[in-house]
Order: sequence, then C-alpha cells, then structure tokens
Amino acid sequence: MEPTNLASKVLSEIQVRPVERGEETRYQEQMVRHHYLGGLPKIGETVWYVATWREEWVAQLSISAAALKCGVRDRWIGWDFRSQYGRLKLIANNSRFLILPDWHRPNIGSRVLSLTERRVVTDWQTRFGHPLLLLETFVDPRRFHGGVYRAANWIELGLTQGYRRTREGYSAEADAPKRVFVRPLCRNPQGQLTHPNRAHLQLTGAPKIMLNAEQMRMLPQCFTMISDPRRAHGIRHRLPVVLGIAAGATLCGMRGYKAISDWADALGQKARERFGCRREKGSYVVPSEFVIRDCLVRIEPDALDRALNAWNAAWGKKDDALALDGKTMKNAIDEAGHQAHIMSVVGHQSKICHAQKKSVPCP
Repeated sequence: MEPTNLASKVLSEIQVRPVERGEETRYQEQMVRHHYLGGLPKIGETVWYVATWREEWVAQLSISAAALKCGVRDRWIGWDFRSQYGRLKLIANNSRFLILPDWHRPNIGSRVLSLTERRVVTDWQTRFGHPLLLLETFVDPRRFHGGVYRAANWIELGLTQGYRRTREGYSAEADAPKRVFVRPLCRNPQGQLTHPNRAHLQLTGAPKIMLNAEQMRMLPQCFTMISDPRRAHGIRHRLPVVLGIAAGATLCGMRGYKAISDWADALGQKARERFGCRREKGSYVVPSEFVIRDCLVRIEPDALDRALNAWNAAWGKKDDALALDGKTMKNAIDEAGHQAHIMSVVGHQSKICHAQKKSVPCP
C-alpha cells in the first residue's frame, strides 16, 4: 500500500473515547511526562479523552470547566455579568491536548479534535445533565501558532490580556497573552448562550451573577446610611462591609449564613480590598459567620430594604411589568385590634422585590 493510502487508512481507523477509571494513572503519567504544562487534576465537570489506533494510544485530551473571565470570548458571545456566571457551564475548555511522541504525523491533530467534537456533546449531557454549546482553548504563541485548531475549523477570536489566575485573584502584571480559539457545537451559539429563557437552556435553579470590581466597591456604599446596632467597643468589621459581602454572596446564589460565610472566605485579596475589608498583618480579613449572622438579625428591616432598592435602581434589570401580591399575617394584631398585612411588588423580568410594605388599617 502506498504511503498516502496508508496514512488515510490510519486516520480513518483512529477512535476517540473517554479514559476509563483504570487508565487514569497512565493518562496522568504521560501528560506529566510529555506535556509542557504537566498534568491537570480532575476537578468538577471534566472528561478525559484518549485517541487510539488499534488499541495503541495516539493522543490525550482534557475537556474541563471554561475560563471564568475572557474578554474576547465574552464580547464575541455578547453576554454581560448578569447572565454570564450562571451560563459558564454551557462552555468547556480544551485545557490539555497532547499528541504522543510517536504520532507526530500530518492531520492527526485535526482528526482527533474532529472526533472529540462529535461525541463530547452527548458525553456531557449524559454525565452532567446539561448541554454543551461551545468549546474554547488558549494557545501560547511563544510555543505554537494554533494551526491544528485552524485546520479543525476552530475560530480565532484574538488575544487574552495576559493575566494569570493566582490564589490572590490575578497576577499583578500581564504575562504572555494567549490566542483564544472557540469551536461552536450548535447553530448560533451566541444566540443560544444569551437566550433569555433559562429553561430553554436546561438550566435549573435561580439565576446567578458574577460581581465585577465596580459592583464590589459600590455594594458597601449602599449600606452606609444604616445605623450599626452593635456596641461600638470591639467592632472589627464595619457594618457596610458586612452587609455588602452578605448582599454580594446572595447575588451570586448563596443561601444561608454558612454559604455566605464560605463565599466570603473564598474571596481573593483583591476582592476583599474592593469590599473594604479590614487589613490585619498585611492581609485583608473577612467577617466570620457569627458576625454576618449577628448583623443581619439585628439591623432594621426597613433600612435594609431601602438600601437594597438603591442597589436595584443602579444595577438591577428594567421590568416591563410588575406583580403585586398581598398576604395577611396570622395572629399579628396591633394595639387597636387591626390585623397586619404585607404587600409586595415584584418585577416580572428581574424577579426583584421593588417594594415591601407592612400595612395595618385594613378591615
């Protein structure tokens, strides 16, 4: 058989499948040995793939969670912070792609990528219970030019800003920017990812947002007019900071004091500085669960409601329609014998409670 025909036959016989549990050690060892970035832990929604030819391993790939922030990608999609955070799961990152040393041959890379794209949507839906609409990857231009992705019909969007994720948030200085490539897995991925109906995207639960730097700075300012119910002696965390962090955690989907405290503990140093946290021994510290609980149960509800309405006016979605609802508070009788009632006004689009009024004189 001529070399050209042999190469075509080899390409046609390559298969891609998920790595089995008993093969994970081999997968990691080869990734550490041959990939310049080394291995990558299997965290969260991740699928490892191996490409084989007649039981011989040809290439290895890792498909994992999308990058939290990527300017050129986010502008290409057209979404904003209100919808982005809860929809990142619809994007996955080709975080590792390794062609093993004996298989550096023409068209191998694009063939493996094509086979992976054909099955990853089904694998993702089966394993994680939601669709996958887009793949992304980052290519270091100091080492590669991204030819294998272009050959596989990926779209180059541009360059990242060059900042790296660190334990403190992001690196202070830009490193080498990376080329950003994406591969749509459906028709009109921008329209799908920005679709207003979450149920259409098979997303469950309440929508979440991702706070930007300006919002982190603004949130505590909404609570500066609320008087602190605590004794002045021994206060370590200012009330606006505590309430700002609690509100930020709630906006990001946290429910309950423990979840709010865990969210606060996970904030990086940059985020803590933006919230105005107290600085101790060179680091910014966040309030404990006890402090958060103590402040929330003791502040005046009407004052908190006014502060939150100020936030909604500045950052909330605009509503085309409002829903009014009222309830009678059982056994809530004032001195004059009137029963208390609660009236609420909620936005149809934003689900924001624009007003909540306690009323007594009702027959």
